[in-house]
Amino acid sequence: MVASGTIRRFSLTCLVALPLTVTLALFLSAHAAEQPKPVLPAEPSQTQPDVTDPNNVRPITQNDSVLSIQAGQRLMSDAINAVNSQNYPLAVKKLQDARLVFNQLSNFYQQLASSFAGIDNRVAESQRRKALETAELRDQATYQLALVHRAQNQPELAVPLLIQIVRSQNPTRELGKKAYQQLVELGFIDSPNPANAAGSQSNSSSPPK
Repeated sequence: MVASGTIRRFSLTCLVALPLTVTLALFLSAHAAEQPKPVLPAEPSQTQPDVTDPNNVRPITQNDSVLSIQAGQRLMSDAINAVNSQNYPLAVKKLQDARLVFNQLSNFYQQLASSFAGIDNRVAESQRRKALETAELRDQATYQLALVHRAQNQPELAVPLLIQIVRSQNPTRELGKKAYQQLVELGFIDSPNPANAAGSQSNSSSPPK
């Protein structure tokens, strides 16, 4: 038979060991929770296009692209607002940017027109019209920029721009006449535009250069 003293010692040992076992289990559980969980690689999004796929062709978003007629027109609108607020430095910056956008577009369209000449006349003519349209917008931005320089009493900056317009538009076209008249008012030219007296002979179909 097992002595009663032995039984009492065994029971006491169990009672002491029980809290230690519980404490150890809680400690191990907390330690495991503190361990960083492995990061699984994210699954590729089904909505994001694969930019490495040569078949994935996305058109330029006209509302967001800097290289678009809409972008140049926004710059022109910003310039008008700046002029109305008499913020001429900002107007100059916006008009310079608009000129750059329209000039680049005109050059690109003209290059495409030349590339398709004799190959596909339909495409060549379409690109030529776009080149003329953007060249016209460029000259309008240039004219507005010249007016801003004149408003700032900077004729030395306005005159070269006005001469560019006359050369691009032709003195017989409406914008060319306006630019020439500005040169007369600035005193850079002392003779009126003879095209004004010969309006019936004006070649309004001459494209901007």
